Amino acid sequence: MGDWKDNEPIYLQLRDLVLTQILGGLIAEGEAVPSVRQVASEERINPLTVSKAYQLLVDEGLLEKRRGLGMFVAQGAQQAALSQERERFLNEEWPETLARIHALQLDTEQLLSMQIGDRS
Repeated sequence: MGDWKDNEPIYLQLRDLVLTQILGGLIAEGEAVPSVRQVASEERINPLTVSKAYQLLVDEGLLEKRRGLGMFVAQGAQQAALSQERERFLNEEWPETLARIHALQLDTEQLLSMQIGDRS
């Protein structure tokens, strides 16, 4: 699953990983996510860490608990995640990115015409 970074709590990294899988359709709506025990064992992390990540996703309405069955991707989760992530990007990441663009005096037209990975 993940190579965990030291600069961010693992539960947030795991939450982001599951969120990315939901956004990309790798885990479909109505589909079960791996159990807490399974993820903890495979990733060699504390089950409480996995539970905390999953609880964040439940609180965001992206996962739902089904008693006796486990955690499942909620109906409408992909669209909800997309809306939440767009809003977060526009409110948190974009202002920082825009400030950096201005600070570096980068040409916005050139930036918009660049392909990913193209540094020319």
